[in-house]
Amino acid sequence: MLHPSKARMTSPVRAAADARRALKRMARPAAGFDARRYFRGDVHLRFYNVGTGAVRGMAKAICRAHREEWSVAEAVRFANVLIVDPYLEVKGLGIELLARFRSACTPRLLPVWKRWLASNHANNWATTDAICAYLIGPLILIEPSLAPRVGAWARHRNMWVRRAAAVSLIPSVRKGTALNVAYKVARALHADREDLIQKAVGWLLREAGKTDPVRLERHLRRYGPSIPRTTVRYAIERMPDVKRKQLLAVTHGR
Repeated sequence: MLHPSKARMTSPVRAAADARRALKRMARPAAGFDARRYFRGDVHLRFYNVGTGAVRGMAKAICRAHREEWSVAEAVRFANVLIVDPYLEVKGLGIELLARFRSACTPRLLPVWKRWLASNHANNWATTDAICAYLIGPLILIEPSLAPRVGAWARHRNMWVRRAAAVSLIPSVRKGTALNVAYKVARALHADREDLIQKAVGWLLREAGKTDPVRLERHLRRYGPSIPRTTVRYAIERMPDVKRKQLLAVTHGR
């Protein structure tokens, strides 16, 4: 026999369906805010043109309504339903809701998030980066031993998994940890031809350089000619103008 509280529990699948319908009702014409301008070339992604603040507010309300009856398992089921939806905002809502159960997330969820990426359910930079920023990255901060495991994704055939290998380490390198893994990931991805990978690696290196600028400069001088120019430019964009021009010159090669 079910516990009374469980018998009355709102199904995550039903809650996800309700949330999807609510987002659809909030849809705006593209004229006022057209999200497509930020995702050129991605013909499979759809948009309701609902702002991030509204999506986040909905996630907060859903969490408040179900926090007492849902565990992280129900939050994962909710997110699993929404991540496969073609609409960006629907995917984001599932991630935002699960992030509110972040304190209960464990390494056992890492394969779930990797599956989202490898199955192309996070087939854009915004969804991938949200998974990294709100789920994988914070978990690595709590469980630093996961950094090499995620870093190994840099060799994956799926570009979103590879991007996650870099972006997921950013919260750690900002705190001065996982730097060895970060530079190993960067070296593994320097030959990658995908523009979104090159930008992610440059972003990772830039954040690593804030902790140890000498190490970043040493890395760029050593590997510079083999590093894509996009990566170099992202890595050095916050440096003083003189230093930036100097490194652009000595790293010229690709």
